[in-house]
Amino acid sequence: MEISTAAHNLTGTNSADQANPGLNQDLPSLSLEETIEKILGSFGWSQFIQAILVAILGFFDAQQAFINIFADADPKWHCNFNTTCNPSSNICQLPKGAWSWDESSHKTIISEWGLECASSFITGLPASSFFVGNLIGGFSLATLGDFYFGRKNLLFLSCLIMCFASLITAFSMNIWMYSSLRLLSGFGRASINTCTLILLSERVGKKWRGQIGTMTFILFSLGLLCLPAVAYLNKGSSWKFLYLWTSIPAILYCIIAYFFVYESPRWLFTEGRDIEAKAILRKLASIEGNSLDSYLSSIHLGQEISKLNPYKLMKDLFKRRWALQRIIATMVFGFGIGLVYFGLLFGVRNLGFNIYLGVILNASMLIPTNLVTLFFIARWRRKGSLFALCIISGICSIICGVVGSGTEGIRIGFELASFFCAALAYNVMMIFVVELFPTSVRNSATTLVRQAVVFGSVFDPVLTSAGKRSKFLSFGTFGLTIFLCSFIVIILPETRGKNLCNTMDEQERMDHKIV
Repeated sequence: MEISTAAHNLTGTNSADQANPGLNQDLPSLSLEETIEKILGSFGWSQFIQAILVAILGFFDAQQAFINIFADADPKWHCNFNTTCNPSSNICQLPKGAWSWDESSHKTIISEWGLECASSFITGLPASSFFVGNLIGGFSLATLGDFYFGRKNLLFLSCLIMCFASLITAFSMNIWMYSSLRLLSGFGRASINTCTLILLSERVGKKWRGQIGTMTFILFSLGLLCLPAVAYLNKGSSWKFLYLWTSIPAILYCIIAYFFVYESPRWLFTEGRDIEAKAILRKLASIEGNSLDSYLSSIHLGQEISKLNPYKLMKDLFKRRWALQRIIATMVFGFGIGLVYFGLLFGVRNLGFNIYLGVILNASMLIPTNLVTLFFIARWRRKGSLFALCIISGICSIICGVVGSGTEGIRIGFELASFFCAALAYNVMMIFVVELFPTSVRNSATTLVRQAVVFGSVFDPVLTSAGKRSKFLSFGTFGLTIFLCSFIVIILPETRGKNLCNTMDEQERMDHKIV
């Protein structure tokens, strides 16, 4: 790997040392990560406010990810007192004047564009397009957060692309324009969850890393929980207003919050922007006075700064055996969790429940999962908890698929239990992935795992459509997939309580030392 060493006489460091020659004489020799840990180790108000500002973006992310549940729903219809019509009739075999929609024909895209008899491919195209856009965006934007843009810039750029595309979606004229804009929105959305989680984790010490990392999940769940309420208030209006009410506030927030959010100091150090990094550390520091000045002055310029092309470093991620093993294992694991997590939410409408109530019940499960993650993540071993949660989720989903009709209460109970475990496993997995890879490739690696999650969700619209005929084709497939994928976690190392590394070489040295 080609590296360059920044000169020690750059502005800021030597002047501080000369002005305070005795500041760091009594300090033990510490690595960059250990010094940052000393400065950010305790949790302060500045870190808390910064965490809230970033985590709120997860609120808007959730609404755009699942808005298709309501905008693309099959509206209810009724017979027009016609002798050839009854509620169990196939709507496509009835004369057009024999039935009518219960509500306005503009309620969803199905009724507005006359798609009630379209194939499952056409009706599922917008939702699938969104997740395909996620895949394309993830692979296109994955390395930008580690190099050119940084965590903060990529996060807000992604959110603005997602929200502006969503705003324009409200003016779609047909299913093809609608699906294309959903693909663009998904493209922008690809990096939001990853950048949010990493930016939160890299600005606190390891003691608080797990708890602060869960804040993005909490805001995500609140966003999902509010979506049915917004959809219900919009019940008598066009689906277009649903996109307007969810995109405009997000755009305004992004523009305003951008000027108050700090970049990751760890990322700034890897880019050689030491002065900026130290300034942010001073603002975020949980210690004050001479102790803070001593630690800041002990940070010498000359950290290893990668000058490789980002795609060459991505190649290095796959070239090293330990990194390749970790990325493949976590991507397989992510695929299984993604298939179940999104599939259960989209499959709610096949359970015979009111769609608003069904989504609210599932969204409500995210609150306890995030609270459990918040209070217990510091105590849980990553591997054991992931394995157990996925096994339980798989079994519950399979039972949900085999339970017969007339037992909707039992079915929704197992569905909620499966979703609870899958959501909790997702939270633990994302924190686990952050801890498995060094700063230089952390954003790229985490994005790849997120892409595996999204890749699993691409199949959900098709499986959900198949689930209308046979529940096992959807819920059974969800359960078997996550059950089998859970076993691959065995080959991964445990990371609870370990320091975050900055470079690939540093990660190798630490792993070798542990072994």
